[in-house]
Amino acid sequence: MRTDTGQVINLADYRPTDFVLERVDLTFELDPTETKVESRLIFHRREGADPKAPLILDGDELSLSGLLFDQIEMPAAQYSATPDALTVRDLPATEPFELTITTIINPSENTQLMGLYRTGGIYCTQCEAEGFRRITYFPDRPDVLAPYTVNIIAEKAANPLLLSNGNFLGGAGYGEGKHFAAWFDPHPKPSYLFALVAGDLGIIEDTFTTKSGRDVALKIYVEHGKEPRAAYAMDALKRSMKWDEEVFGREYDLDIFMIVAVSDFNMGAMENKGLNVFNDKYVLADPETATDADYANIEAIIAHEYFHNWTGNRITCRDWFQLCLKEGLTVYRDHEFSSDQRSRPVKRIAEVRHLKSEQFPEDGGPLAHPVRPTKYREINNFYTTTVYEKGSEVTRMIATLLGKKLFKKGMDTYFKRHDGEAVTIEDFVKCFEDASGRDLAQFSLWYHQAGTPLVTASGTYDAKAKTFTLQLEQVVPATPGQADKKPMHIPLSLALFAESGKAIKPKSVEGAEYANEVLHLTGKTQTAVFHGIASRPVVSINRSFSAPINLHFDQAPADLALLARHETDHFARWQALTDLALPNLLKAARDARDGKAVACEQTFVDALLAAASDETLEPAFRAQALALPSEADIARELGGNNDPDAIHAGRQAVMKQIAEQGAAIFANLFETMTTSGAFSPDAASAGRRALRNAALTYLSYAENTPVRAKAAFDAANNMTEQLHALTLLAHRFPDSAEAVSALSAFRDRFEENALVVDKWFSVQATIPGAATLDRVKKLMDSPLFKSTNPNRVRSLIGTFAFTNPTGFGRADGEGYRFLAGEILDIDQRNPQLAARILTSMRSWRSLEPARADFARSALMEIERAPGLSSDVGDIVERTLKG
Repeated sequence: MRTDTGQVINLADYRPTDFVLERVDLTFELDPTETKVESRLIFHRREGADPKAPLILDGDELSLSGLLFDQIEMPAAQYSATPDALTVRDLPATEPFELTITTIINPSENTQLMGLYRTGGIYCTQCEAEGFRRITYFPDRPDVLAPYTVNIIAEKAANPLLLSNGNFLGGAGYGEGKHFAAWFDPHPKPSYLFALVAGDLGIIEDTFTTKSGRDVALKIYVEHGKEPRAAYAMDALKRSMKWDEEVFGREYDLDIFMIVAVSDFNMGAMENKGLNVFNDKYVLADPETATDADYANIEAIIAHEYFHNWTGNRITCRDWFQLCLKEGLTVYRDHEFSSDQRSRPVKRIAEVRHLKSEQFPEDGGPLAHPVRPTKYREINNFYTTTVYEKGSEVTRMIATLLGKKLFKKGMDTYFKRHDGEAVTIEDFVKCFEDASGRDLAQFSLWYHQAGTPLVTASGTYDAKAKTFTLQLEQVVPATPGQADKKPMHIPLSLALFAESGKAIKPKSVEGAEYANEVLHLTGKTQTAVFHGIASRPVVSINRSFSAPINLHFDQAPADLALLARHETDHFARWQALTDLALPNLLKAARDARDGKAVACEQTFVDALLAAASDETLEPAFRAQALALPSEADIARELGGNNDPDAIHAGRQAVMKQIAEQGAAIFANLFETMTTSGAFSPDAASAGRRALRNAALTYLSYAENTPVRAKAAFDAANNMTEQLHALTLLAHRFPDSAEAVSALSAFRDRFEENALVVDKWFSVQATIPGAATLDRVKKLMDSPLFKSTNPNRVRSLIGTFAFTNPTGFGRADGEGYRFLAGEILDIDQRNPQLAARILTSMRSWRSLEPARADFARSALMEIERAPGLSSDVGDIVERTLKG
């Protein structure tokens, strides 16, 4: 395990390698504890490089077993090997040469799940970002691209399946009881995209015919007996391939595309060329065991990893600072795919909810960093919502600025110009500048400046002149390492509405660029005057969340209610309802803290109930409207001195008032929003279930009894409705006989299904209140809890820390102390997992003083511990000092 936290990698220090890698030939002789890896690498010295420079190859906990130079044993004086590096000296100045490197590794003891590891009888790799160096000494960086040939030798009985990247060359017996398989990937790739899987798995197969008429074999490998649960993943894959051809013109380029689902995996999935490896929670689904959210996630992540074939694989990153170039861009592509497959406004609402709950706190806390960072200590810690989700939003803004046609032209330029290359953000942006003729220099600050811009808006109407004047000001807050910020180019989608609800089209706009209903804010302050406005307008700003900003715009509740009824952009309609809700929720939190009675504005309640009962709106949208801002959202808006108990109590009181006033509406929705026939995960059916579940939630407040929720649990014929009813019972009535019975029945029914057991743990980890910590500790002693399985650890400890403010943030600080101990324990086995769970502490400074002191003490306990991994050491240092 790497424990050196002192080395800082800087973007400014980038330089190409001194040697060019021409070819990679790998041979694996698989063994559970002594796998032999032979790596044959052909290099030549880069033109212009220092003729005396040594070749330095990366390693991580490696031991060199053999080294040949052009098939002759290399003299010991010519090289030096440590666990972290192999340095070879006195190499040819111009001629190509071959190195053959042999290492012996132990896959069974690789609990970090990086490099080659063995779990559940399956050999598997995870090489992004720097896992390949745990397999063999190598120039393990994304700008080193080469074609790979891979030979795998293993015992046939235990490993009938031998897979790697590219196209299958063939296989045969190999001595007594063994066999081999050979694979060749003709497309040059970096080492982080290498993959190997071996073992005994079941398979489902299909084919896809590309637009040029080639047949591609599709194979999804899962544990035996789980094959039927991979059918939806296969359907999502075929739809993804077709969509990418139709929308982006991208055709698949190999003869075979494979997905392997494994249960022990640090990430969601990995886009290895031609051989994607997935966490099985994003492959396996059926109505009995998967929720509608699970189906949607499978669809999105299958698409995301497939789309990487072009945005990440065919065109990759020059260095890890450019990570958003593959991840943010590909998130944008999978968002667009899901929007086309489902409801665009509902998908957009879900995207923004996630962005605000996860990325905005990151951007406003000690872990803030630009979309394209300039330095890092541990690259694993930069697989963040800033790189992924904010990176996606930056791509979306380019599409907004340029329009659909020019954006498509820019993407086509990017694919044509840079196919087969490792590139930078500057290369990407230049394609859009060349395609559109637009200067994007100021816009590119979105890549370079951290922090969420705050835009303050105010407006005045001049009835005599028939003008509306909109004044805008932007401030980009200081973040760690960036005190002074420049004004950003912020595209604000904007519309005006009359009091009748009809849209108003201005005759002209002066003071700001305004085209296609997008106003371009480029200065620190800006005034836009809209001419030809016959009556006082109601303004809708940042429609469809055209820019990832915080907007401060004081609008009367009546104006927000008008937008909630009449806005033609349904995202903006939802935003208006949210803007009505937040002041009520913030006041409720303060009133609860001060011991005052909580009372909601009637305008807000009426608008929310009107949306709930509006049958012209799709059910999924109505369900989103009824999902009030979360406790974390409220804490973020309060800004500081936060008391999780008061926030929870205030929100509960608001829910109860809405429920009591809308009881008849919710009862009607619960009875009518049923689905008939066989279960289908389609968007319309999922929307009806979502609205029915929302109604059941409010009824639990109106009726204040577990009876209806228990009946719904017993009657449910799908996981979506059953899990929601179970969650209501556990969260609203945790000590009731109904909740105890339901939790027990759920466990007994599904204890053999690991993914459903994860849900059982998560439901209990999120029960509000201080008592939940003791429940979590007790659950850790359950035979169902497996501390070596990342999904299980995330489902209990991670869920508790990230999504239970009152349990984790209990007033005596025991939740923080508990997490500190668990982080130190997990770090010994799996540093990546430990570091990611530790980011749950990123907002500790926003707590009220007593809790903040407890949190700081827990973080300092981690910081003082000996032998911290570089992953955890980096996070705890930045969290304390940022």
